[in-house]
Amino acid sequence: MAHPIIPQLLALATPIAQALGLEVVDAVFQTSKSPPVLRIDIRNLQADTGLQDCEQMSRALEEPLEASGLLEGAYVLEISSPGTARQLTHDREFVAFKGFAVLVKTYAPHNGKKEWQGNLQGRDDQNIYLAQKGKAIAIPRQLVANVHLDDAS
Repeated sequence: MAHPIIPQLLALATPIAQALGLEVVDAVFQTSKSPPVLRIDIRNLQADTGLQDCEQMSRALEEPLEASGLLEGAYVLEISSPGTARQLTHDREFVAFKGFAVLVKTYAPHNGKKEWQGNLQGRDDQNIYLAQKGKAIAIPRQLVANVHLDDAS
């Protein structure tokens, strides 16, 4: 479950990222660490996300984050790229990665399997759609635990 402060942090970070030509993909606040760690994943919309993008975002976010008063005490700010083995969660990601190899894991078996590999074809309210060796597969969304880009393919 996401930390309750995440929506406010995303509202602060998103326009800063957009001004730099970046997209905020995810944010996690790890309070179990000492000091707590705020990790924000970004993606460059024009090219591969690099260290320079992470540095730019970190520098641009530091002062507004401090001024906001959202986080009390010491914390570590990490800006990173989600990488290629990342989990797909948003509709825009299912559109952007159509045709890419994915790994779908389900909570319960679907047609006798809990893991499905194939090329992402999309999703709707009911199903995640894959193409697997020329065959169309529909996996009910209520069974889906997660969908990751499959960099092993």
